[in-house]
Amino acid sequence: MIDRDHPLPLSRQAEAVAISRGSVYYLPRPVSAQDLALMRRIDELHLELPFAGSRMLRDLLNAEGIAVGRKHVATLMRRMGIEALYRKPNTSRKHPGHKVYPYLLRGLKIERTNQVWAMDITYIPMARGFVYLAAVIDWYSRRVLAWRVSITMDTDFCIEAVEDAIARHGTPEIFNTDQGSQFTSQAFTGLLKEHGIAISMDGKGCWRDNVFIERLWKSVKYEEVYRHAYDSVSNAKTALARYFDFYNRRRPHSALDRLTPDQVYFNQPLPWPKAA
Repeated sequence: MIDRDHPLPLSRQAEAVAISRGSVYYLPRPVSAQDLALMRRIDELHLELPFAGSRMLRDLLNAEGIAVGRKHVATLMRRMGIEALYRKPNTSRKHPGHKVYPYLLRGLKIERTNQVWAMDITYIPMARGFVYLAAVIDWYSRRVLAWRVSITMDTDFCIEAVEDAIARHGTPEIFNTDQGSQFTSQAFTGLLKEHGIAISMDGKGCWRDNVFIERLWKSVKYEEVYRHAYDSVSNAKTALARYFDFYNRRRPHSALDRLTPDQVYFNQPLPWPKAA
């Protein structure tokens, strides 16, 4: 897919095949099959019990007959980019050089498309490895506006997804994320400011502040990812593209009065057949 001997710069090649530029230069460290299986189970438990930290996850895994210590669970959680989700003290403490923005959605009535977009990153297990998935959604319609896959949790693939969403759909009034370093970076927040978008960030560790994208991850994983074992990044991208097309165009949502995200986003509801 990427030809390191081609005269076209690697960054341009990465852009052409829609992968993160950082992924091209990254040399992955091998992960044992045992750790990959453990990470998959930790991911499942995290979706089910998002408040569980490394100690509780260790105890749950031990109860399933999986011998693992808390420190190793914590190490794998960091690699996966997950943490226990609950309000923590000292949430005003900032990463050096990274500004944390206030949460703007509390009490806000969200009543139209492109009023609020949200973004997050999640871990995607594969048959022999893992990747990270970033997605931008429209809060009102739940529509997935853009997404990217990367083998590293860098800022580049997040920026590429946002640029893609803006190019296709314009700009939102507010953009909401968590306080991850990718989203507090000057490159990411600078992109939003450049387009006049108000920046909103969740309270640290509070999943309810970005609940709709957390629900998206649960749907993606239980309806698509956990049902397959992708054997390559390209296969993962192909399968996810197929799923997101289904999610946007065909999957009805109870919260949308059984309409699809596309119907709500483009304001083109189709009449449901009346009962005989």
